[in-house]
Amino acid sequence: MSKKSWEFVEGNEEFSLKDPDKINSLYFPLANEAEMMSAITPSLHGDIKTGQNTFAMEPVSAIDLHNKKSSRNFWVVVDKEEAWSATGYSAKQEVYKFDNDNSEEVTLEAGMLWHKITRENNKLNLKSEVTNFVPSNDDTVELMKVKITNTGNKAREVSPTAAIPIYGRSADNLRDHRHVTSLLNRIETVDNGVEVKPTLSFDERGHKLNAVSYKVLGRDGDGKSPVGFFPILEDFVGEGGSLAWPESVISNANDYCESGEKFEGFEAVGALRFEDVTLKPGEEKSYILAIVIEEDEYEEDLAAKYCSTQGFNAYLEANKDFWQSKINKVQFDSSDEEFDSWMKWVTLQPTLRRIYGCSFLPHHDYGRGGRGWRDLWQDCLALLLMEPEPVRDILFNNFAGVRIDGSNATIIGSKPGEFIADRNDISRVWMDHGAWPFLTTKLYIDRSGDLEFLLEEQNYFRDAQIYRSEKTDESWSSEDGNKLLDEDGNVYSGTVLEHILVQHLTLFFNVGEHNNLRLEGGDWNDGLDMAEDKGETVAFTGLYGRNMLELADLLRSLQEKLEIDKLEIAREMKLLLDTLNDKVDYDSVTEKHKLLDNYFTSCESVISGEKVEVSIEDLILDLERKGNWIINHIRSNEWIENKEGYKWYNGYYDNDAQRLEGDHSSGVRMTLTGQVFSIMSGVATKEQIEKITDAADHYLKDESVGGYRLNTEFNEVKLNMGRAFGFAFGEKENGAMFSHMAVMYSNALYKRDFSKNGFEVINSIYEHCKDFETSRTYPGIPEYIDSRGRGLYHYLTGSASWLLLTMVNQVYGVQGIVGDLMLDPKLVKSQFDKNGRANITTIFADRNLNITYENSEFVEVNDYKIKTITINNEEIDFNLEDGAAVIDRELISKLDKDKEHQLEVKLG
Repeated sequence: MSKKSWEFVEGNEEFSLKDPDKINSLYFPLANEAEMMSAITPSLHGDIKTGQNTFAMEPVSAIDLHNKKSSRNFWVVVDKEEAWSATGYSAKQEVYKFDNDNSEEVTLEAGMLWHKITRENNKLNLKSEVTNFVPSNDDTVELMKVKITNTGNKAREVSPTAAIPIYGRSADNLRDHRHVTSLLNRIETVDNGVEVKPTLSFDERGHKLNAVSYKVLGRDGDGKSPVGFFPILEDFVGEGGSLAWPESVISNANDYCESGEKFEGFEAVGALRFEDVTLKPGEEKSYILAIVIEEDEYEEDLAAKYCSTQGFNAYLEANKDFWQSKINKVQFDSSDEEFDSWMKWVTLQPTLRRIYGCSFLPHHDYGRGGRGWRDLWQDCLALLLMEPEPVRDILFNNFAGVRIDGSNATIIGSKPGEFIADRNDISRVWMDHGAWPFLTTKLYIDRSGDLEFLLEEQNYFRDAQIYRSEKTDESWSSEDGNKLLDEDGNVYSGTVLEHILVQHLTLFFNVGEHNNLRLEGGDWNDGLDMAEDKGETVAFTGLYGRNMLELADLLRSLQEKLEIDKLEIAREMKLLLDTLNDKVDYDSVTEKHKLLDNYFTSCESVISGEKVEVSIEDLILDLERKGNWIINHIRSNEWIENKEGYKWYNGYYDNDAQRLEGDHSSGVRMTLTGQVFSIMSGVATKEQIEKITDAADHYLKDESVGGYRLNTEFNEVKLNMGRAFGFAFGEKENGAMFSHMAVMYSNALYKRDFSKNGFEVINSIYEHCKDFETSRTYPGIPEYIDSRGRGLYHYLTGSASWLLLTMVNQVYGVQGIVGDLMLDPKLVKSQFDKNGRANITTIFADRNLNITYENSEFVEVNDYKIKTITINNEEIDFNLEDGAAVIDRELISKLDKDKEHQLEVKLG
């Protein structure tokens, strides 16, 4: 196989790739915000759906992409003799794929959610160009244009047939009543295609009347309808045939159905026969197909709307413009044009996760739709940078998922404020979930100045899980609803601030025997799920401690800017503010447990509804006492040195209450997570960070997988820690280069002014990803790199949000500070172009800013300072705070909202 890689086209995000069909693991997303969700491969395999129960094509996992025969196919029979798949998927073409004398020239071109495969057969002298996309409107339709060109010097007669199998049911029916559900099918040939509408749906919702229809419609480029149809799958493939060699095509059969025929109880296929056409040398012919999932009957004629060359091209251009406008909100312009283009795909990924959730792409075959609690808050980090307008409402609605015991619902429904305890109804709590809402809310307030948001009142989530899922409330039933009630039966609500407080204060007292926060059902690493009894997470203990200190700072801003001295909280919650009552000895695990148990008992089923006033000053002092205790506790107890002289922070205790990291009989054990949060939280001193980076470079860094592994090899299936250690080492949560934590490592290093180290982390991931021979992944950041260096679980990863946040906030230093704009760039010397310039386009205060940093003397990071700032060529005044320039929000807000504004920042 010749060495190949994707190449960006003319410095933008569009890219091309030779021979993509020779890589089994490639797939590409096609979607719109109406939640039409497709996955497509270079051979046009994949699937199409709007949700778990509405798949137009058969659901696929990654292994199915090259194993299954169901695909979007388009056949031509040449001169009534030889069948050829224009999409490259036929039994003959599969055999010839690696035969140099018979193989075809294949090129992929792709851009923002459009996908084009060009295939040329030099023996038949035919070329196909197949373009797929989902329109950016509210229609749940995937469009496909097939263009056939005669590249030879003599005329060729072609007989064209589109063939797209129609699955038309729930993903559950793959193994649950697959045949029986085919008996529900009602199939009809219509003027432009085949329609399937099952009578009932059989899925987890029960047996219900079905209202969804599935269609494959088509016309040629001139608007002519098909001449006939093969709607029944078994008739189309024939006895002994298959979708890779269907008898109806191979025999060039003409016993097709006409429009208006109906059938019942069969598997269906959208097989559309078009009229024969003779192509002169150089002549081309196009065919446009629409795969439709119709949940509400469309008033428009979709074939007339889409199935013409003019219509297809117009909607394709609109689609390109739509997605371009999304990614253009944040752009980077540095010395590395390829990296800047690659980042455009990273910028798109949080939007894709908002559409797909953590489901509905081939690697993400464990989900049934919806997003997890953690995903929502982290995706909002990117949304705040790209589309901040709706974020306030999103954040507010989702605080309604917090329970009064500090835990939360784990699955977000499709409607605002809709929550589910868990996708599998498992009583389980991830201890990290309480930390993310504050991080996202703080970013929102820093960029908006909206301190009033903290005082908005929201209700609490309620179900049978109480005491952080340690107990079940037998008195509760689903008929009671999912909102916390007071003793009088009224829905109780508290401020957003109260929700944040309950998430942090309950955790502070929920400790293990080493006085670190209990791991419960896992933290960020879901694979650490078998240490519920005695497991502890030192890593996230540090993060909660830092959050408490930063919340105290935010309360000072609330006090100063809004001139508020007192706040109201639920009467029961005052128990958690022990400095206002009887101070607890924080070194005593027993005292902490006793206080927490008293609190849980006080709000076991209902809450009193009474509120008490607390002074902001007292609240600040309480949070600072707790936060500082955590920082000092970890510093005093968890800094370790091994026999080789390396030093770092222990991150965990297992279910036997044993320290996870350090020297063991099976080898040195170290986790990246333990280092990320010790650095990010401020637990690690500057001197300790130097030691940590040395240890991480020695034990975790591996260039063959793109950077830093999540952990060293433990050489043990640790049943007292979690399922992750049952995975092969180097895969997923057991020692892979897990992008999310690696990017957070970079973020933490930048925050603590270890910018060169932070740059190396990001650059190593990027360099690995662009080495296509190894990574086998399209542009963008995958969830992880496996033991062979391949990128897996592409597109739907929280690492994209964190990478975008790191680039904007840390690398380019465009931050907010309670509403004011702060510029604190940390670009390393090599990131400036030959003129010493680096540029970012971004949004702040609802204004479009184009910020250029000029480092004409190429001063290295940490040595340069901001000298002058001009806005639209006018020099402005600013305050310098610890080397960062703070610009009053009012100055930005006065700028024209409809224009892009130029900020020139001179460094020296």
